Amino acid sequence: MSLSTRRRPLSPPAPDSTVPEGRGPARRRPAGRTDPPARHRWISPLALLLTWQAGSAVGLIPERLLPGPSTIAATGLELLRDGTLLPAIGTSLQRVLIGFGIGAAAGTVLAVATGLSRWGENLLDPPMQMLRTLPIFGLIPLFILWFGIGELPKVALVVIAVVIPLYVNTYAGIRGVDARFHEVARVVGLGRAGTLRHVVLPGALPNLLVGLRLSLGSAWLALIVAEQINVDEGLGFMINSAREFLRTDIVVFGLIVYSLLGLATDSLVRLLERKALVWRRGLRP
Repeated sequence: MSLSTRRRPLSPPAPDSTVPEGRGPARRRPAGRTDPPARHRWISPLALLLTWQAGSAVGLIPERLLPGPSTIAATGLELLRDGTLLPAIGTSLQRVLIGFGIGAAAGTVLAVATGLSRWGENLLDPPMQMLRTLPIFGLIPLFILWFGIGELPKVALVVIAVVIPLYVNTYAGIRGVDARFHEVARVVGLGRAGTLRHVVLPGALPNLLVGLRLSLGSAWLALIVAEQINVDEGLGFMINSAREFLRTDIVVFGLIVYSLLGLATDSLVRLLERKALVWRRGLRP
């Protein structure tokens, strides 16, 4: 056989150009493509704000139904100058913090008790699941009968709103810890407290932080409803007083303050999440 007829070794096949981009075991970012910067998140809210202001300026949005952003900003500045805004924010924030602290502690303890013990699960989980399906705002008349019309029913409503989402998420996180980690803890001689500290809580931490964020949102929602009932101070009192005098601008401004406070507290938990879960892939400090 001549050299010209010898079979040459086969070269690897050229990549198929018909395969859609992004398919296959390894997905690569196309050359030159970058993620949009974080500042692009402000485009749609800013556009909505400008559209709202333009609609109010030309009369498409009636001023008595929904004042424009400039009017609401002027109202907020007026409330700040006359000393109405800051005490109202302080009172509402105090109610949320007290209710959130009590509810977070109770929800975490209940989740640990049910997540680590079959007895705890059988005794405590059924009442918690019943409470989870109960509309908490339906408890307001009962709380008023039990606790009167003071601060206690408002804080109690916030506590109930906080306990449920935190309990459900933390319980799921504890039960989701790999059983092999418990085996390793027994092998190295960790006791129950050591297992809880070094295995259970770190494993359940992502779910616990998600529960905290949901609980904070529920706390502010519960407070908005609670402050509509027999209050003489706080953001709810400010909104109710404005409603009686048909001050739509103050009502809208109060709702915006509620939402900004909720966003601020959620941002704090997100910051804590980034710091505490820096070991997770995809999260950076």
